[in-house]
This record gives sequence, structure tokens and C-alpha cells, in this order.
Amino acid sequence: MPPSGPQPPAQSLEEFVQQAGTFPIEAFIFLNEGLAYTAHAVHGKRQHAEQDRHVSGQQLCEGLRDFAFQKYGMLAGTVLQHWGITSTRDFGAMVYSLIAAGMMGKSESDSQEDFCEVYDFRCTFDAKNYRIPKLK
Repeated sequence: MPPSGPQPPAQSLEEFVQQAGTFPIEAFIFLNEGLAYTAHAVHGKRQHAEQDRHVSGQQLCEGLRDFAFQKYGMLAGTVLQHWGITSTRDFGAMVYSLIAAGMMGKSESDSQEDFCEVYDFRCTFDAKNYRIPKLK
């Protein structure tokens, strides 16, 4: 009997996005890249099993914020708004749609409410509040 492992998703990300029709594929690619960025920020470079690299909804929202600024700078808010993402609730909607499609997992303690009002999008992504990150 072959070892059991993660099952491949029943559909590709492109098929999922076309069927869901809520956010563009670029938003989901950003989400996946931001999840990897956040897991690395929270857990470091250590090699862990997938379940050991779990991040909470709040951690993911904060990581997506930081990743958006790193990737898009002052335009981070504009890019997210262009994709229809205007609150941390939208990040939760994206995550839970991927969970429902079997393309992402969650722990028993996770809830879509974990993504509610983690920070104020308008203030956070206002270009007036943008600060150029210090070089390390």
C-alpha cells in the first residue's frame, strides 16, 4: 500500500479562480507567496512538517501587510484595492475559499473571524503613512 500524503487538489489554482470569480489569480498568487513569507518570518528557516509551519489568521494578515509593502512599496494599497482586497476580512475570505476547495488546510482552532479587523486597511496602506524600510 503506498504511503498516504497530501492529496493533489482536484483543480488547479487557475480553474479554482475562474470558478470562484471573487478575486483575480494575481491576488491568490500574492496570498500564497505571502503565506510562505509569513511562515518564514514566524518560524525561521527551520525545516518543519507542513502542520508545524502553521500561522494564525492574525499572523497571516500582518505578514501579508509586510509582504505587500516589501513587494509593492507605496503602491501596496493600490495594488490590493485593484484586486478587490480592501480589508483583512478579504484575506480571510480568500483563505477560507481555498480551504473549502481543499487547496489549503487549517487547524481546529482556526476561524474565519481570526481575519476580522486585524488592522485598518485605509490607514495602514495610506501612502502618507508609508515609510521606506531601513536597510539592514
